Amino acid sequence: MELEGRERDRFGRLLIDRGAWRQAVTLAAAGELTARWLEGRSQYQPATYAARYDAETESIAEPLARLNRSGLFTRESQPGQVTDPGNAQREYVTAYCAGAEASTLLTLSTHSDLVTVAHAPGEAGSSSIPVSVRNNEIVTVLGSSESPSDTDQVQDWADETNESLALVLADCWYVEILDPMWGRTGQLFPAVLEVLAAA
Repeated sequence: MELEGRERDRFGRLLIDRGAWRQAVTLAAAGELTARWLEGRSQYQPATYAARYDAETESIAEPLARLNRSGLFTRESQPGQVTDPGNAQREYVTAYCAGAEASTLLTLSTHSDLVTVAHAPGEAGSSSIPVSVRNNEIVTVLGSSESPSDTDQVQDWADETNESLALVLADCWYVEILDPMWGRTGQLFPAVLEVLAAA
């Protein structure tokens, strides 16, 4: 429970910016609010427990904002990089979207060397595609949906936003798009934006 008179929550997020999320009831509204956060015009992002994104997101913040205004509500992302053989990342982005956008994004797997994994509403998935390695250990994988599919997950989203948006997200597709080449950057975001614009 938030205390009256507090300006920020325990994660440093601005409570006045949370108010906009309490009013957001569509995927487009969630995308717009996320774009504003990426542009530095908001200090509250649900399920991101910091007032601002991390330093590595700086290089992809602008294309992420554009994606959020193109029918997606992005959830996670990272740029590609290789600092040495034991530390590497594949560029990727995950997002909630409608079925039409999921279908469009699947074409990236047939018309480019990018890979799209699409999860229908409520589908968990059981793949494990490594996208981050630290000290030769796999630390991040893709392949399982983050769509709210049980009562606890829906309630978590409702607590962070509102009940209507939580139910919208539960009915969304969840897509994971990755560049299979370790360290490559600059290919994924333009390709995703292009295919969405063409559709």
